[in-house]
Amino acid sequence: MRLAEKYSSRPAEELPPLFQRILQNAIRDSYRRSRTRAGHMVQLSSFDSLDDEFADPLEAIEIDEEHNPFATPHAALLQAETLGLIEEALQNLPPRQREAFLLRYWEGLDIAETALAMGCTEGSVKTHCSRATSALAIALKAKDIKP
Repeated sequence: MRLAEKYSSRPAEELPPLFQRILQNAIRDSYRRSRTRAGHMVQLSSFDSLDDEFADPLEAIEIDEEHNPFATPHAALLQAETLGLIEEALQNLPPRQREAFLLRYWEGLDIAETALAMGCTEGSVKTHCSRATSALAIALKAKDIKP
């Protein structure tokens, strides 16, 4: 829909790369939204058993400072810089490797689903993913980021 709405006046030969970029951005946005929702949303129904009928359920949430990435401004900055470097490394991958990596590891599709989405064989998906993870590991190691 985005392609048709925004780029319908473009020549046909420009549409495939535009579609690829729109698809990649939609996958990335979806992943970010799901991570944010999963990380910050709490089901308040789990607090139904509180003794005080008028207690604020949000006060019952304990924050684990050790696993809270935003516990300190320094930790938040390091995480933001690391994510930026990872995104940069992803952008430097060839399009098919990037697509296979995002579908497999960020979207959580299995090999068969990824092959179907990419229109290729399962062997190609395995090859693209293997090459992508190797290239990302090398790129991130060069930036001094360790797993």
